[in-house]
Amino acid sequence: MKKNVLILCTGNSCRSIMAEALINAKLGECVEAQSSGVKASGKVNPTAQALLEKQGLWKDAYHSKVIETVLDTAFDLVVTVCDNAKETCPMFPKAIKTIHMGFEDPSGKEDEEYLKALELINKNLLPIIKKELCS
Repeated sequence: MKKNVLILCTGNSCRSIMAEALINAKLGECVEAQSSGVKASGKVNPTAQALLEKQGLWKDAYHSKVIETVLDTAFDLVVTVCDNAKETCPMFPKAIKTIHMGFEDPSGKEDEEYLKALELINKNLLPIIKKELCS
């Protein structure tokens, strides 16, 4: 059975969606990722979406959603990706295990910053999720 991971941030429009897409694309055989935000913006950042489409990672199912929509899911792992210095990272009430790995929000910056964030998530977060949930 696949393990469930929740990627949690503030707006659920950029970093958490990128992480969700990467995890599902690369670790999909053992993990199912969802993302959510405490103050979900309700829309995916268009630059982030364009980048994910270009990389072949985008699915139409990805959308910005509030935390209430996932509260009943039994997650095996919850990952907060907010940049703690600038944002308040939410706590998930039913989490079995929570880890934090902050990534700077590329929103409103140059396109290269989005790619940099995606590469950092791939390089730093995916090995941890693989170790936690795929062994």
